[in-house]
Amino acid sequence: MVDHLANTEINSQRIAAVENCFGASGQPLAVPGRVLLGEGILTKECRKKPKPRIFFLFNDILVYGSIVINKRKYNSQHIIPLEDVTLETLPDTLQMKNRWMIKTSKKSFVVSAASLTERKEWISHLEECIRHLLTKTGRQPSTEHAAPWIPDKATDICMRCTQTKFSTLTRRHHCRKCGFVVCGDCSRQRFLMPRLSPKPLRVCNLCYRQLLNVTCTQAQSDSLEKRPD
Repeated sequence: MVDHLANTEINSQRIAAVENCFGASGQPLAVPGRVLLGEGILTKECRKKPKPRIFFLFNDILVYGSIVINKRKYNSQHIIPLEDVTLETLPDTLQMKNRWMIKTSKKSFVVSAASLTERKEWISHLEECIRHLLTKTGRQPSTEHAAPWIPDKATDICMRCTQTKFSTLTRRHHCRKCGFVVCGDCSRQRFLMPRLSPKPLRVCNLCYRQLLNVTCTQAQSDSLEKRPD
């Protein structure tokens, strides 16, 4: 696809420029075989409100971060392996148009482009890179994805009990399993989900019960398999 560009001087210079923009807060991006294909600003649906983020598409990773000074300084760098990515086109909302979801096993989130054409180009390039990478590595497309967090402003009440109203004193929380906005009483439990974090994460009561049932069922199944004939 673009492998012939990997060792060119212009590619090295472009990657170095991205590294310089992130500075010491970012990770090194120059590795053998890596090619920077494109960049652009997309609007990311964040917990509080949609925010502009700079995105860089490489042939094996997707990098994004916060914009401090455009073209000069970025921070909060995130690196996503493309082989872990699947995409889903979403309908427009009143607040955001030309939306799609970037889904991975550790984090899923919604972004929007400035135009429908720009969205089509991003999705086309992403899908081509993913397809090429999976063919090269022999891996299957990812099937497990983290739930995207529902934005805080999407609801004024807990999405589980539907009783508790959020206020300055009553905080919103997010279940790490389903992404729902929930109150403290409906999310007192923590559960270890190694795919997302080495530490137990906050989950809502419903997801906690479901996760426990799955764990117990798996433990029983493992126990039966280990029994001698």
